[in-house]
Amino acid sequence: MAITAGMVKELREMTGAGMMDCKKALTETNGDMEAAVDYLRKKGQASAQKRAGKIAAEGLVTFKIADDCKSAAIVEVNSETDFVAKNEIFREFVNDVAEQALHTQAADLDAFLAEKWEKNPEITVNDALVEKIALSHENLKIRRFEKICTEGYIGGYIHGGGRIGVLVELDAPNDGEEVRDAAKNVAMQVAALNAQFISREDVSEEHLAHEREILMEKAMQEANGKPANIVAKMVEGRLSKELKDICLLDQIYFRDNEQTVGKYLKSVAQAVGGPVVVKKYIRFETGEGIEKKQEDFAAEVAAQMKQ
Repeated sequence: MAITAGMVKELREMTGAGMMDCKKALTETNGDMEAAVDYLRKKGQASAQKRAGKIAAEGLVTFKIADDCKSAAIVEVNSETDFVAKNEIFREFVNDVAEQALHTQAADLDAFLAEKWEKNPEITVNDALVEKIALSHENLKIRRFEKICTEGYIGGYIHGGGRIGVLVELDAPNDGEEVRDAAKNVAMQVAALNAQFISREDVSEEHLAHEREILMEKAMQEANGKPANIVAKMVEGRLSKELKDICLLDQIYFRDNEQTVGKYLKSVAQAVGGPVVVKKYIRFETGEGIEKKQEDFAAEVAAQMKQ
């Protein structure tokens, strides 16, 4: 059967695969469109297996917030290179993953990957991922997702085109403009300064004891004969300063260095007629914790040219 340009175009629109891949699939299946789709999916599975060992530490973070701002999901999807991460098809896929995560009931990533893909219920989320691996010729990975559901208000912020994403849950008397602005401002604060805790009350005794031990050892080295009570005050002073850096409400507010985040939220509370409380935040940074492989880019290009 003769393979026409129209057939190639139709298959490409159905699958997003490259033109030459579509032509080959149609040739191998004698023009059977459904069989060609299966051919490309099987090829995708093979590509996924071949590329599984490649380190995927680039990629994107994004989120979806429901229209009523009562639920939201944030996801990180990784690629091998920044080139693929900037590709519009990849970005669209990450947005679709976030939309899926917003609606999912999955308790963990394995269950999420196994559920039906909303964009095409005949395949799973993992199948959709495999198809994108075939298109990009890179190892792609849905690394993580997290959801928030609340009776309060959820806002968010994306930094660096998807390098960092933050969701913030606020408990507030309403969801007016002041509260919406506050949620975004707090999300920007978290993106920039990466607080470890919301407030000092959230810091565990174990963490405090560990930090005191480290600070005490350093203070003893600098004591120069100072009395023990003076050394103890030095340690507590330094610990307090450290907590101001790692506790969100104690941090200097990035928009006004004359006040803390806590004081800023109190000013918002006065404006909206009730307490505005940070209940939770989630911060994803692309590739955090992944050891990136150092590549010789020139050698890699030369190797690909030989293939």
